[in-house]
Amino acid sequence: MRRRVVITGIGLISPHGDTPDAVFDALLHGRSAIARCDEDVSHPCVIARAPFDASRWFSRLQLAGVDRVSQIAVAAAELARTDAGLASLDDATGVFIGTGMGGAAAIEESYRGYYSSGRVPPLTVPAFMPNAPAAHIAMRSNLHGPVFTYSIACASSAVALAEAAKAIGYGEIDRALAGGSEALLKPGVLSAWHAMQTLASPAADDPSRSSRPFSSDRTGLVLGEGAAVLMLEARELALARGARIYAEFAGSGVSCDAFHLTKPDASGQVRALARALHNSALLPRDIGYCNAHGTATRIGDPVECDALARVWGDALPSLAVSSTKSMHGHLLGAAGALEAAITVMALHRRALPPNMHCDNLDPACKVTLIREPGHTAPQLRAAISNSFAFGGTNAVLVFKRE
Repeated sequence: MRRRVVITGIGLISPHGDTPDAVFDALLHGRSAIARCDEDVSHPCVIARAPFDASRWFSRLQLAGVDRVSQIAVAAAELARTDAGLASLDDATGVFIGTGMGGAAAIEESYRGYYSSGRVPPLTVPAFMPNAPAAHIAMRSNLHGPVFTYSIACASSAVALAEAAKAIGYGEIDRALAGGSEALLKPGVLSAWHAMQTLASPAADDPSRSSRPFSSDRTGLVLGEGAAVLMLEARELALARGARIYAEFAGSGVSCDAFHLTKPDASGQVRALARALHNSALLPRDIGYCNAHGTATRIGDPVECDALARVWGDALPSLAVSSTKSMHGHLLGAAGALEAAITVMALHRRALPPNMHCDNLDPACKVTLIREPGHTAPQLRAAISNSFAFGGTNAVLVFKRE
């Protein structure tokens, strides 16, 4: 019999800060962390940068060869462990971390050095390798259990969470630090995304309104950065130590479109949604909230709404939907983990963060969109978080109140 899995700790380094309640309050009140880009790029740009002081977590000597993506991952993991009330962790703890790109700053610096002087920093490889964040978390906490890295574009950290929950459920481990980290707000990366014509145009009146998921006037996604790590535990262990439980990890569903590298496919998303419901033994009418993938791209938003409509059917009007990317941007490999944390907080607080800046809902997006701040949901019992990636991987996570 599979063990039940619960969330007992949340660690965040996000565009809205690093305290779960403060971050959720900012989102609940509709505050956007999106601002004009401060990087040296040749095109108009907006981003969502996470405030972070590395000196709080590392000495200058420790920072050698540690990219920002690993720095914020370590910080988020430490915050999750502390929030869970665990002074230390044993070898029955795993580390499951997702990242889309790994050490973007190290890569950019190495290319800049090579083409300007022919010299590359000697610690470039350990700094940019995608498994560095997970490895640094393990070293920081002296963990000798399984340590995994998932690089599946925008589904990276959602899949990391799903796999961690399975490992606990099947008794392979008792606890896991699971989530994701992304720090790629560098000129080269921003320019590459701009070349794809997927980035939002800065809103002329207010840059913070540049991300407008599901709105008829949306222009694209806004890149963000940050890290989010959840402490997952076997429920019986959490109860035995009197831990505060945010929510239960009820199930997950993962599928692949096998259709196109960058274009989403509703049929693939339907499979992930259906599997998530089946694995959690819940029906569409049981789910009260969906933290949507909602990137604000012209193609992606209607496809997601179509997939939800196919699975929910007549129950669709009762499903409240919002994309919090409207306020914190798209964290790519860390998006699934941050949005999972927000979904868990929505259940814990029984309140729903809004989908901001959608003045006119796209007629092709026929969902019940939460557009006003401060929405309470006293009857909320279960919720989902969607992550749909380039490459066609779809991941849906299901959480429910304890």
